[in-house]
Amino acid sequence: MRRLFPVTDETAARTVREGAGGDEARGGHEGLDREWSLAELAGAYAYPEPGPGERVPWLRANMVSTLDGAAQHDGRSQPISTATDMRIFGTLRALADVVIVGAETVRQEGYRPARERAEFAEAREAAGQGPAPAIAVVSAGLDLDYGLPLFTSPLVPTLILTGAAAAPDRKAAAEKAGARVVIAGDGVGVDPVRAVRALAELGHTRLLTEGGPRLLGQLVASGVLDELCLTISPMLTAGDAQRIAGGPSVTVPGRFELVSLLEEEGFLYSRYRRT
Repeated sequence: MRRLFPVTDETAARTVREGAGGDEARGGHEGLDREWSLAELAGAYAYPEPGPGERVPWLRANMVSTLDGAAQHDGRSQPISTATDMRIFGTLRALADVVIVGAETVRQEGYRPARERAEFAEAREAAGQGPAPAIAVVSAGLDLDYGLPLFTSPLVPTLILTGAAAAPDRKAAAEKAGARVVIAGDGVGVDPVRAVRALAELGHTRLLTEGGPRLLGQLVASGVLDELCLTISPMLTAGDAQRIAGGPSVTVPGRFELVSLLEEEGFLYSRYRRT
């Protein structure tokens, strides 16, 4: 892996050396093409540091897309991903307080609870975090399989974000299964603004969403997304697969700025923040 942006003095020096045909570019610098450690990845994807006394939530999304815009192949993201993408996936989870995911993605991807990572244990403890992030499932109908490991054996209790008008018997079933139901909307569905606020009130300010496309579209439309970590896969799939975000379009496109770009074997690992 190598860093393409932002350009540093080392990146520029490396370009000159490679252009001269030298081998001295091979070494332990982030501008060079080599495997990055988990600590380096954590540094590259660190959440913004809050000011003194601040507990402001920061919501980032982590998604993957092919060159022709497909977020999935045969209904799953794994076929367009790679081992390094999954290392970044794991790193982003290890940095987060909570992972927000749509109910359909839970069903399609066979979601499991986040696990404790020994490599991140000290950093999480220093940051005042638990051993692993909670998974927060966004579901209006609460039509979920409570026999899944996500509910039967999570390291920390799974959260379910739903609306106040959700069926009482289904809320009761979720709580009986050990999940914590969090109300984040007046109707049946979830209001993204209220969801972010409700999670922050529970102490979760480092927020991560892994989609799916419908949920990400709702977050984009509501204006609560602060950051997008997008892996661009050098693949073409054609077909009618979903984009990374779906649903109604926004009135005015939201502008994001590129803050980091890594590359490995043609895969681009980009990080954009809202301007």
